[in-house]
Amino acid sequence: MKVILLCDVKGHGKKDQIVEVSDGYARNFLFPQKKAVAADAKATNELKNKEAAKQFRIEEDRKAAKALADRISGVEIEIKMGHGQDGRLYGSVTSKDIAEELKKKLSVDIDKRKIVIKEAIKAYGKYDVEIKVLSDIGAKFVVHVHE
Repeated sequence: MKVILLCDVKGHGKKDQIVEVSDGYARNFLFPQKKAVAADAKATNELKNKEAAKQFRIEEDRKAAKALADRISGVEIEIKMGHGQDGRLYGSVTSKDIAEELKKKLSVDIDKRKIVIKEAIKAYGKYDVEIKVLSDIGAKFVVHVHE
C-alpha cells in the first residue's frame, strides 16, 4: 500500500514522502498513530500543492534577499566613535553598531549575526564589511570610522 508519511518514520522515510508499506503495517501502526495517510489522488494533490507553495516561498525569499543585497551593496556608512588621549578608540566597532547604523541610514533590519567583520575594528579608517543575507547571497559595503 502506498502512504504519505506525516512525520519521519525510521526505516521507511522522511516526512512528506510517498512510500510503499505492507497493508497491515499501514492499518495497524501508521494510521492509528497518525504517522501516515493513504496516498490517494486527493492526498497526493495536496502534497504536490504543498511542495509547490514551499518552492514559491523559497523563490520569493531569494528574490527579497537579492533585492536587499543589491540595496546594501556598495553603500558607505559612517560611525562616529570617541577616542582616548593616545588617539585609540574607546572599545571597538561591533556588528551591533553596524546593524544600528544600517537601520538609521537605509531603514533595513539586519540581524547582527549576519554581518561578517574580517578583522576587529579598533582604529579610525575605512573597513570592508560583508553581510550574508542568505548562505549564498551576500553584499559588501564600507564602514568609515571617524571622530
